[in-house]
Amino acid sequence: MLAWLVERARRIPGVERVIVATTEKPADQAILRFAADHGLPAYAGSEEDVLDRFYQTARRHGVAVVVRVTPDCPLLDPAVSGAVLARFLEGRGAIDYASNTQPPTFPDGLDTEAFSFDALARAWRETAEPSDREHVTPYLWKQPGAFRVANVTHEPNLSALRWTVDTAADLEFVRAVYARLGASAEAAGMDDVLDLLRRHPELAALNRGIARNEGYATSVRAARALTDARKK
Repeated sequence: MLAWLVERARRIPGVERVIVATTEKPADQAILRFAADHGLPAYAGSEEDVLDRFYQTARRHGVAVVVRVTPDCPLLDPAVSGAVLARFLEGRGAIDYASNTQPPTFPDGLDTEAFSFDALARAWRETAEPSDREHVTPYLWKQPGAFRVANVTHEPNLSALRWTVDTAADLEFVRAVYARLGASAEAAGMDDVLDLLRRHPELAALNRGIARNEGYATSVRAARALTDARKK
């Protein structure tokens, strides 16, 4: 999946470099070897403080604008991601953060964020909230009064579609999509997958019913529970 994501990320219009940001866990040495084998710059940082990992990666590699995509999205569409980056660059100087997730109208699995290093550094300095640190960008988009944000939308709303990989059912779905697409899978974009699902609606049933962004919701619930416990 990482290889698929990297190839798609490389095709995002306007992206100059793909950098792998992984963890210091021994198991993730395999990811660093993958990066080396594919000529990719990489950084290994905190497993839980992903905000710090992103900040350190961007700082060490002199990145002015970050385009954030994640390797659990092997159906990422470079054109969709490119539209998010273009929206950020069009408003550069007047926008700190752009995405296609606030609110989401694209299938889950095409999520893309673009933000300035300055905004990333400010979040890194200012927030100690565990869910902010774990999920990198909430500090930017949950307080639009402090940061200037923009969103790219799609009509009709396709946010109910799930193309990301967090569960075994998700993996089964993506494998089925790649198998059906065959030789064209590597270059397939959102419209190609939508067309496939129109022809084979049974595929969407493979991972239907899983909540979007459950990981972030779980982090927020855990933080609230810890705060409540401390008050007692």
